[in-house]
Amino acid sequence: MDRLEKIMTQLFPGVDFNDGRALIDDGVLTSLDIVMLVGELNDAFSVSITVDDLVPENFNSLSAINELIVRLGG
Repeated sequence: MDRLEKIMTQLFPGVDFNDGRALIDDGVLTSLDIVMLVGELNDAFSVSITVDDLVPENFNSLSAINELIVRLGG
C-alpha cells in the first residue's frame, strides 16, 4: 500500500488521501484523473484494469484501489 500511496501523492500533490473523504463521490478525483491513474497503475503493478473495473467503488479510497490491484494480481 505504501507504493500505491507514493504513486497517488506524486500524481495528485496536495491531496490528503487519508482524510476519510471518498475520492470519487466527494469530487477529489475527476474522470480524467482516473484515466491517468489507471495508466500509472497498469504500468506500476503490471495489471490490466478494464472498463468493467472503472466503477466508483474501486476508486473511492486508497484501500479500494489497493484491493482492486490485489484482485487483478498486482
